[in-house]
Amino acid sequence: MNRTPPTRALGEFELIGRFFDRGPARRAALGIGDDAALLPASADHERVVTTDMLVAGRHFFDDVEPASLGHKALAVNLSDLAAMGASPEAFTLAVALPGVDETWLAAFARGLFALADAHGCELVGGDTTRGPLCISITAIGRVPTGCALRRDGAQPGDDVWVSGALGAAAAAVLLGDRVASGGAPTPGALAERLDRPQPRLALGIELRHLASAAIDVSDGLLADLGHVAERSRLAMRIEAGAVPIDGALADWPDAEALRLALTGGDDYELAFTAPVENRHAIGALGSRLSLPLSRIGTVLPGDGVGVVDSHGLPLAPDRRGFDHFAADEH
Repeated sequence: MNRTPPTRALGEFELIGRFFDRGPARRAALGIGDDAALLPASADHERVVTTDMLVAGRHFFDDVEPASLGHKALAVNLSDLAAMGASPEAFTLAVALPGVDETWLAAFARGLFALADAHGCELVGGDTTRGPLCISITAIGRVPTGCALRRDGAQPGDDVWVSGALGAAAAAVLLGDRVASGGAPTPGALAERLDRPQPRLALGIELRHLASAAIDVSDGLLADLGHVAERSRLAMRIEAGAVPIDGALADWPDAEALRLALTGGDDYELAFTAPVENRHAIGALGSRLSLPLSRIGTVLPGDGVGVVDSHGLPLAPDRRGFDHFAADEH
């Protein structure tokens, strides 16, 4: 009997590449494949446009506070602008609601507009409809022409850096899954990291002339650095001991905390590469912004992202990051 072999499920980025990426942009300065698109606007600046969607049960738990959800819905988009070195200007909001709950909507709007006002970003339009809860925001920013941070600019010998600390949001997701199965509530410090990420907009703007490439950490440090390595056609070596693990994971087993920091995602910190000669300036920038900036690795010829221990021996995390369509994510 002839049997058709099973078809391997397409991953998220394979799906985009096969069905929606039509090659180099014709009118845009930068199209599919980066944190945001770049559109020519004037002789001295470019528009930066990004869209993110949050789906109930996929991107947030059912019991999330609506004010926190409003904050996060905009924050994940502003994080993409930060990764491009852009200043935010405006956003649109499309939301599907199962019904009209005025108390919920008031809290959602409060969280949304608190973050928008903090960064001078104005709601300028959108759409509403009835359906399963889903929030989609398109954020618009600007960057001086030729100054946008991109994923394809890393150079051999560059340092690899990351802002803040990693792993706590992924731990909150892990514990949240256990809560859904009857476990103990997620500690507040972890839930805060998951539900209220802080977009690193000031950092992104300051990195325009210091970094060679950048990305925000949404799907996991290794996965996201992998996009930079692929676009730059280079490799990266990450030193496990240099990766900043969130202090909220101090009581977790070391190996589990490291795994979450390397592969967990939802941190919305910035990972970036920069020439060695910019080390001092980047250190001073971190002090000025009161934001830890950790040098965690090196850009090398080759391809892929590897992790080594304190002896230089390779480590192999059991997964590389989040993919919406990978079989083990369902």
